[in-house]
Amino acid sequence: MAHMTSYSSPAPTVGFDLDMTLIDSRPGIHACYLALAERTGTYIDADLTITRLGPPLADELINWFPADQVPAMSDLYREMYPSIAIAATPAMPGAREAIAAVHGAGGRAVVVTAKYEPNAKLHLAHLGIDADAVIGDLWAERKAEALREEGASVYVGDHVGDVRGARGADALSVAVATGPCDAEELRTAGADVVLGDLTEFPRWLSDYLRDYLPARA
Repeated sequence: MAHMTSYSSPAPTVGFDLDMTLIDSRPGIHACYLALAERTGTYIDADLTITRLGPPLADELINWFPADQVPAMSDLYREMYPSIAIAATPAMPGAREAIAAVHGAGGRAVVVTAKYEPNAKLHLAHLGIDADAVIGDLWAERKAEALREEGASVYVGDHVGDVRGARGADALSVAVATGPCDAEELRTAGADVVLGDLTEFPRWLSDYLRDYLPARA
């Protein structure tokens, strides 16, 4: 779908993280871990797991299963996930408006996430969030690969791993303090901009396109 631009600045490509940036994945992930625990007879503290979202699934499962079982448990979790987690997961406040702001500037909004890509796409489709591309299974520095390939000049995320991904791609790191990392931790990690949540993003983007991009031209 073509989007009209109202800016003379180059149209931006903006990358977004998914979990705790665009979507509040805690209810769905909590339910899925409880289901996995019941299915396998293994104790999993689902309340604890949702306090440290961001890193890859295997990084969490290793806390509950022997290393040689983690690949199989990852597959089982991902198989169970669509029927349990998608409908239970709401958009974060301002998520749709943030994507719309990028499109309103004539830009592209791409999602780069550590989440299993098919499930990431299911979340966005269920919530009606219109991303131009979705790239999954990438975490921290590896996100820089997709950000560079997509030509992203900005990456928005909630985790210090997202900051590292942005910096690795020479993209501006815009952090939202809506996930497990607070504003001070995000600043210390090197975020260029820290917002309270995505409701602040459209105004920030407008100012950035007006003031910052022309100065770089």
